[in-house]
Amino acid sequence: MAWPYFLDCSLYFGGEEEGCYDPLEKLRGGLDEEEALPSGVPPTFLHFTHHSYTQMARVLRRTAARCPHIAKTYSIGRSFDGKELLVIEFSGRPGQHELMEPEVKLIGNIHGNEVAGREMLIYLAQYLCSEYLLGSPRIQRLLNTTRIHLLPSMNPDGYEVAAAEGAGYNGWTSGRQNAQNLDLNRNFPDLTSEFYRLASSRGARTDHIPIPQHYWWGKVAPETKAIMKWMRTAPFMLSASLHGGDLVVSYPFDLSQNPHEEKMFSPTPDEKMFQLLARAYADVHPMMMDRSENRCGGNFLKRGSIINGADWYSFTGGMSDFNYLHSNCFEITVELGCVKFPPEEALYTLWQHNKEPLLNFMEMAHRGIKGVVMDKFGKPVKNARISVKGIRHDITTAPDGDYWRLLPPGSHIVIAQAPGYSKVIKKVTIPARMKRAGRVDFILQSLGTGPKRFLQGPQRNSPGLRDTPRGAGPYRELEEPGQEPFRARRQPGAGRSKPWWWSYFTSLNQHKPRWLLKY
Repeated sequence: MAWPYFLDCSLYFGGEEEGCYDPLEKLRGGLDEEEALPSGVPPTFLHFTHHSYTQMARVLRRTAARCPHIAKTYSIGRSFDGKELLVIEFSGRPGQHELMEPEVKLIGNIHGNEVAGREMLIYLAQYLCSEYLLGSPRIQRLLNTTRIHLLPSMNPDGYEVAAAEGAGYNGWTSGRQNAQNLDLNRNFPDLTSEFYRLASSRGARTDHIPIPQHYWWGKVAPETKAIMKWMRTAPFMLSASLHGGDLVVSYPFDLSQNPHEEKMFSPTPDEKMFQLLARAYADVHPMMMDRSENRCGGNFLKRGSIINGADWYSFTGGMSDFNYLHSNCFEITVELGCVKFPPEEALYTLWQHNKEPLLNFMEMAHRGIKGVVMDKFGKPVKNARISVKGIRHDITTAPDGDYWRLLPPGSHIVIAQAPGYSKVIKKVTIPARMKRAGRVDFILQSLGTGPKRFLQGPQRNSPGLRDTPRGAGPYRELEEPGQEPFRARRQPGAGRSKPWWWSYFTSLNQHKPRWLLKY
């Protein structure tokens, strides 16, 4: 029996005798083309070879089909030449965000000729699926508590140019840019310069900086737009971008604080946390810990194979700086080796060197604190600010009111606040050996409204209650979030009602201070 033409062979398995013929195969560019594994090879087999775009898409879709209960593929957009930017997601519930489950993304091949990261993420996807099915406690715990998104190739067009020359023959820059000849890691909005400007102003917020309007007047790659749009669809809190050309882990800022300095240490407010994230990768990488200074990346040995990006070399428009300054996401950059397009025989060794660092880095999503911000009725407070005293960088809550704040060990003063609510301050202590995020919830009290039992209901001859502005009455909790009752009580026409401070004093006790109304 022929396989029904409307079914996707990569998602539905049929016996070889059934044929599984798909007449749309040619229109898809051969994405579902069959490639048999060598005889006797188990289904957990990792084929350590370079993958073309067609092969990469097929492997990711088959991996998701093999583990449909924990994996799913989706596209975040298309490259300039029309190739899908394919992501494979791993989670206990693929396709949806779970309350207080951290979201992590790993991105490879942002430069088309730096292909090691592309292959590492293809292997990682297969490894996570296989190990989960085999019952690995570590992998099952990781996937059941973390939502992981893998984008093996951000620049599939550039990869095709580099692959045409082949491994070992590829030039240092052939295929680096996308099809528009744009360097994607220089194509993001320059928010770091804006950060330096705002940092000199006392009280100005230096996080969640909006994209300036003039940025869109320039040439913005579709791949860059896809990443920025992707960041709005999930509350990412941890990320890594995989590169090639050296052996080191760098972290923001990538742009020097002094525009005239090509190399200048330029830390973020979260310098300590970024160092921990970088070390989480470098400290378990056997070659990064190799004590030989003659090896690849040996010039970073005295730094522990980690470095502040701007202290290495300064550039603008980088993806890591944009992640940190525009969202809640902390991103590092991993240089996987000095050979940008390694030969196939080197891929197995590369995987062995980077498997443990990748897992260890993703587990860092469970450091610091997490929790839910809600009002006194249990309703989640969206976009509430979570501040840490001494760190001038706030993060915000997701639509469900949950948040994740990466923090180094020690004692911290944490503040939760939102418009229309009083702030709540808590002191938390994170032990040095704690490998699980501490749960710290916040319940915010609405400003200007006391307990209901102390508030007077509407009365027939009460002009004040009849003219109370929307959002300032005793039923404040039924109004839309984000309204500020103090501002509402100052609206014109409130002269016939009681003063704006009246509800505050009446909430203090049952005896209303009517004598204050005489003045």
